[in-house]
Amino acid sequence: MKTRAAILWQLHKPLVIDEVEVPALKRGQVLVQVLYSGICRAQYNEMTGLKGPDKFLPHLLGHEASGIVVDTGAGITKVKKGDYVCLSWIKGAGLDAFNSRYKLNGRLINAGAVTTFSDYTIASENRVTKIPKSVPAKAAAILGCAVLTGCGIMENTVAAKQGSSTAVFGVGGVGLSVILGARRRGCATIIAIDTEEKKLCLAKRLGATHTLNAKSRDLLAKISKLAPLGLDYAVDASGSRQAMENAFAAVKEKGGVCVIAGNLGKDEKIQLHPFELIKGKRIVGTWGGETYPDRDIPKYLRAFTRGILPFDRMITHCFDLQDINKAFHALTRGEAGRIIVKTSHGQ
Repeated sequence: MKTRAAILWQLHKPLVIDEVEVPALKRGQVLVQVLYSGICRAQYNEMTGLKGPDKFLPHLLGHEASGIVVDTGAGITKVKKGDYVCLSWIKGAGLDAFNSRYKLNGRLINAGAVTTFSDYTIASENRVTKIPKSVPAKAAAILGCAVLTGCGIMENTVAAKQGSSTAVFGVGGVGLSVILGARRRGCATIIAIDTEEKKLCLAKRLGATHTLNAKSRDLLAKISKLAPLGLDYAVDASGSRQAMENAFAAVKEKGGVCVIAGNLGKDEKIQLHPFELIKGKRIVGTWGGETYPDRDIPKYLRAFTRGILPFDRMITHCFDLQDINKAFHALTRGEAGRIIVKTSHGQ
């Protein structure tokens, strides 16, 4: 069979929509009819070579989506044909079948364990999680990265305490999910920091108690007024060197935790004074919010159903797959919350 897909042929070039041949399923693989896919800055970083040369070109992209299982390969026990699922780049239970290769006019098109910018996709069993059919497909499309990472940071990475203080630098999809996760955990002070006022307004609607413009010269002083003893937690979801350094500076000396979730370019570095670490500050990385999808997705969906975690409100734009480059243009303008792409199967 063939499927329409967005292909990255060259760095710094737009994605190309074309029909590719879907390979036969290998052991541990699942064929999924994609409904909606989330757009993540990680894909834009791939398209622009932020991490350096790309040895897998040409290849498919996308790592979070909602869809329906069409077929399963050998060894699959987790899902069956007809199941409604969430796709994620984060590994869960099941077989790990990493590599797929599609074809276009005899040319091989690489794909990893999951890609989502297509009408149909092959995914590894451990990147697929069955979800209730009552969950709207648009909402389910952003579960696999934004929600799992942002909420996971507050739930798993720092295990935020009730009444604590949190700031998030950069309020795109992951940053907004941090805010939702902080509110769910009962944080008393939740500060959203960004350069775009539209995004700060959205952050306020989703639960931020305070908003600050990152362009302020006295940003750290303003944070200090809101958290005089320093923040319990600060999360960088912006991918900015200055934001990362400010996040570390803003946490309290004894026990404050700075979490780095954003991505710098491969040659960029941040500067910290080691004496701050001796005082008791901590700086940690995060891998998808230390999420285990089979444990955390059901938990977040229960909260979503009860209105405690309204992550669907993060979605600000929806584009057809054919217009995926327009979606990335909207992302780079910096005004979007979470952007989704509709395939030919989305309604």
